[in-house]
Amino acid sequence: MAFRLPVVAEPEMPAGTLTSGSGRLPKWLKRPIPRANSNHLTDSLVDELNLETVCENAKCPNRMECYSQQTATFMILGNVCTRPCGFCAVNRGRPPQLPEADEPQRVAEAAARLGLKHVVITSVTRDDLPDGGARHFHDCVIAVRERTGATTEVLTPDFVHCKPALKTVIDAFPTVFNHNMETVPRLYRRVRGPKSDYRWTLEMMRQVKRYNPDVKTKSGLMLGLGEERGELLDALADLREYGVDFLTLGQYLQPGEKYLPVVRYVPPEEFDELADLAKAMGFAKVASGPFVRSSYHARDMAETDLN
Repeated sequence: MAFRLPVVAEPEMPAGTLTSGSGRLPKWLKRPIPRANSNHLTDSLVDELNLETVCENAKCPNRMECYSQQTATFMILGNVCTRPCGFCAVNRGRPPQLPEADEPQRVAEAAARLGLKHVVITSVTRDDLPDGGARHFHDCVIAVRERTGATTEVLTPDFVHCKPALKTVIDAFPTVFNHNMETVPRLYRRVRGPKSDYRWTLEMMRQVKRYNPDVKTKSGLMLGLGEERGELLDALADLREYGVDFLTLGQYLQPGEKYLPVVRYVPPEEFDELADLAKAMGFAKVASGPFVRSSYHARDMAETDLN
C-alpha cells in the first residue's frame, strides 16, 4: 500500500529545466505505510507529555516511518515561528508564550521512555526572545544527557539577532550541532526570508568549532527549488571550507498551495551522484536522497568517528 505526499501539481517549468513525469509525482516519491503499531505509541507519548515534534508540525514525509521506530525529533519553544520561510509548514506569527520551564524535563522523559540513544532537538525561530531561545536549548541538552546518557543533536535557528547566544548552546556540549543552509545564495532570501544571511550561516559553523572543536557540525540543503548544479556545488564547497562535517541533501516537497512551488523533482540516481561528489569534497558522512531530512537516521551520522 502506498500514499501520496501532500504536494500540489507541478508548476510550469522554466525553459531548460529538467523535469520528472508529466504533472504527476514521480514513482520514487511513493512510500509504503508502516504497518507497525509503534507509530501510535510514539504519537500518544508526545501528546501525553504535551510536546511538539517537527515531524508533525512540518508535515515530514518520514513521520510514520520514524514514529513506527519509536523515534521523533522534538521541537521546543512552542509551535509558532517568527520567520516567514517560503518552504516550511510550521505555523508563523507572534508566539503566544514564553519558554516553558519544565519542557527540558518533559523532553528528557520522552527520550527515556522511548529508549532513545540519540536525541535530536530543534525549535521554531524565536526572534522575540533576547537570546533566540539559546538558553532553552542548553537546558534541554543537559536534561536529556542527565536523564538518559544519550548523545544529543541540536538543529537550531540562526540566532542572527543575538550572535553571542550561539556559545550558550555549545556550552552544553551537544554531540552534533546542525543548522541547515537550505539552499544556494541566489535563492537564499526568497527561500529563507529577508532576515536570513548566507554568510552568517557559514560563520556559525566556524564559530562552533572555535568554541568547541569536539562538537560535530552538520548542515543540509533542499533540492528542487530552482538551484543550478554549479551553484549547488559551490555551496557545498563553502560548507566544507567552514568546517562542516556532515551533510544532508533531500527533495523539497511543497507542503501546501501557499508555499514555494517545486521546480524540479531530482531523481534518486542524481542524489547518489551528488553524495559521491560531496564525499570527495571531504564530508565525513553524507545522506542524500529524495526522502532525506535533517534528522533522518541521525544517530548513524552522529556515531561517525572524525579522527
